[in-house]
Amino acid sequence: MPAKVLLPDSPVDDAALNLVARLPTTQLPGLIDEAWLARLGDADVMRLAVLLARKSYEEGGCPIGAVIIDNSTRRIVGKGHNTLVQDGDPYNHGETSAIRDAGRRDFSRATLFTSLSPCDVCAMLVVMRGFSRLVVGDVTNAAGNEALIRDRGVTVDILEDPMGIALYARFRNERPELDLEDWKGLAAVNQANPPK
Repeated sequence: MPAKVLLPDSPVDDAALNLVARLPTTQLPGLIDEAWLARLGDADVMRLAVLLARKSYEEGGCPIGAVIIDNSTRRIVGKGHNTLVQDGDPYNHGETSAIRDAGRRDFSRATLFTSLSPCDVCAMLVVMRGFSRLVVGDVTNAAGNEALIRDRGVTVDILEDPMGIALYARFRNERPELDLEDWKGLAAVNQANPPK
């Protein structure tokens, strides 16, 4: 068995969180000490979601990341990022990617952290899967489904991350067509830019 790379006294910083973002979720228990995970606060988990968003951006995709933690142990049970461009999958958003990574489980015992306010599809998936809590990292660049999710019995907290807000604003400025495609599909892009 490999040695643990994050020990109880290892710093909780962007370098450590970036390592966690890039490791497969299934490998985390063998490489990260439980005491280190227990030190992660909500802001740290949100930063992890933002680092996953940055990973997607660096791959040429939409910068949206998500992390799912078990409420009692604070273990990371799923994580992912938007891969609309990378996989050509119009519904592999950060939230759906993290839920797929987490697999079959009782999500009423879990919290989903997302770097950006969820789209309509992801909002309904949070409700349908019975998450107890949703933490949103950016309602500056996009917002709208938080009240709907709350009305369906899910606790919704806003924990904006400045790095995530700046990253999504940059992306939206650089690639407005891709932003529109991710939210509304290619039909919306084609309507906004009809052939001449």
